[in-house]
Order: sequence, then C-alpha cells, then structure tokens
Amino acid sequence: MFNKYYAFFKKNIKENLFYIITIIVFLVITFYPLDYYIFTGGGISNIDSRIKVENGYKTNGSYNLSYVTQVKGNIINYLLSYVMPNWERDKVSDYKYDESDNLEDLKFRDDLDLKQANANAVKTAYILAGSDYKLKSRSFYVISIYSRDGNNFKVGDKLLELDNKKINSLEDVKNIINISSKDYLDATVLRDKREVHFKAKLYNYKKRKVIGVIVNELDSYSVNPKVKIKFNSNESGPSAGFMTTLFIYDSLTKYDYTRGLKIAGTGTISSNGYVGPIGGVKYKLLGAVNSHADIFFVPSGNNYKEAVKIKKKRKLKIKIVKVEKAEDAINYLKKYSK
Repeated sequence: MFNKYYAFFKKNIKENLFYIITIIVFLVITFYPLDYYIFTGGGISNIDSRIKVENGYKTNGSYNLSYVTQVKGNIINYLLSYVMPNWERDKVSDYKYDESDNLEDLKFRDDLDLKQANANAVKTAYILAGSDYKLKSRSFYVISIYSRDGNNFKVGDKLLELDNKKINSLEDVKNIINISSKDYLDATVLRDKREVHFKAKLYNYKKRKVIGVIVNELDSYSVNPKVKIKFNSNESGPSAGFMTTLFIYDSLTKYDYTRGLKIAGTGTISSNGYVGPIGGVKYKLLGAVNSHADIFFVPSGNNYKEAVKIKKKRKLKIKIVKVEKAEDAINYLKKYSK
C-alpha cells in the first residue's frame, strides 16, 4: 500500500515539478523581507486595560491611545504602498542610530523608551494629583554603539561601574570620562543577568572624551496608591506617555475629567511634564476620527499644525487641542463643553 501511494506522489510531483518550483520561487521572492517599514493606517485603543491604579476612581468616558499600524516590509506591501491611499514606507535604516544596529537593538530602544515614558507619566501624574511618590531606582543602559574599535559594550548592557566607580547619574559617566587620563577604563555591566567586566576604550570626539556609546537612564518610582502598568508585547516607544499621564491623573482624582467623552491623543511626556512631538500624526488623527473620538490631543508645534491642516483638508468633525504640558489638557477638560 505504501509503495502504491509513494509511486502516485512521485509521479505527480515529477509531472508538476515546474509549477511547484515556480510557486515556491514566487512565494520566496514575494515575502522576502525588505529594509522597510510599511505604515498602513491608524486607530485608537482604550488605555484602561493597561493601567490599574489601586482604588482608583472610575470615569464615565475613556482615554484612548492613538497608534499607527506598522508592518515589516516585503515585496507585496512595498509595491502596494505606491498605490494604496494613505500607505507609506520608511527605511529601517532611518530608525537606526548607527549602521551596525540590528532589529534587536531597535526593539530594545523602543522598549526602554516605553518604560521611561511610563515612569515619567507616573511621576507627572502623582505630582499633579498631590499623591505620594519617590524615586526608587535609576538604571543606565547602553542604547547604541557608534564606535566599535576596541569597544566591548553591547546594546542592552546595564552600566554599573566605570573606572571602579558606581554610576548614579549620567553626569557621573561624563565626569569619570572627562577627568581620566587613561586610554582605557575598567567597566562593569550587567548582561544577560550576570556581571561582565572589561576594558572600555576612551576616544576623542569633537574635542571631548567619550567611550563610543550612548547611554540612557531608566527610572522607577515607589508610589502611594500603587499603580500597575502593562502594555502589550507589540507596543513600544514613548508616544503613549502623555495619555498614560492623563489616565493615571484622572484615576487619582475624584473629579471625572472625561465626563463621558471619548478622548484620544498622542505625545511623549518628559520627567517634568512637558509633552513632546511624535511621528504618524496623520494616521493617529484619522484613526481617532474613524473611532468617533470627541477630542484629539496633540503636541504643540509641527504636530499640531499638521493635524489642523489635515482636519481642514478632509473636513473632519473632531476637536483638535494642542498641549505643551500635561496640565494644559487637564485645564482644557475642566472647562470643556460640547
């Protein structure tokens, strides 16, 4: 019986070998990854599934994250981006700090940006609400390597010591480097959950000393009441920081600032409460409109100008509000009337 089936399949494969090979080649070529990101649209998502404030106040309305749908480029979606309305493409290299960066490096940076944005949002919201907070820890991570000659750092390294001195701030890193007369400094990092020791080479760059890497900090706060933030695995980057701040603040205060409204918005948040610019404003605005949001908060400056231009061009029915600091949005909502 087995020989009978084997002979049948062998015969059919042999007779259709050309078509089989053609299909395989077509599929491989078509779905071969390209060095592009393809942007295909936007939308909004209620933030309340991601953030829980202990004994937090509930709202009748909602705060919604505005997002852009982004996929890795292949030949099909790359070609479609030239004919589909509102589809756009960006080179992956445009998101790299250095040509040696890989996708894992980009993902690490985006994840770190999200974590720091959450920390900034917590700090800002608790300050504005008059709730208890204090700095619990501050860590320092290598996010890019721009000089690899004799450089033993890796993106994702947590910098613990430099020249046998503990790192407590980014200023510590600069000061240790600037006062050193050595060619190499002893470095200690946490990598893959274990301490690694090596020599870090000193370079002269634009009349100053450097170790050939970019280091960013990550803060963590102890707060009362407690707050838990958990974004989805496919969500990253700093652009949710501002809306995260608004949601936490409203949860901490008795007054319901939403008053039944569907509120959407975007923007980074700094540690002192300033709202920063983001990319993909067009997609995020159109996503808010398609989801029937009442208000769209957007960073002032070019982001706001772009949003207003799109609203006028497409005759969109939505209130666009520019913000420079988180309290701008709070004050607006306090006075808002339909």
